[in-house]
Amino acid sequence: MISFTNGTQASQITGVQWIKAAASDALNECVELARVNGNEVAVRNSRFPDGPALVFTQAEFAAFLDGAGKGEFDSMTV
Repeated sequence: MISFTNGTQASQITGVQWIKAAASDALNECVELARVNGNEVAVRNSRFPDGPALVFTQAEFAAFLDGAGKGEFDSMTV
């Protein structure tokens, strides 16, 4: 199993399916997610698909989704 760390170039994370939200616009202004190593989630900026990725454990990403679902980050979209 290859170990990916934060800052790994997304282009080096191969053999995965990057998923983009349906709400993203035509200019690709959205983040994309991919499951890596079975228990981690990689996140990249869709405008720079070969740029660096952030890699989170499933627990870390679940905590983020929980907070987002509760509106804890709504102030970030303004």
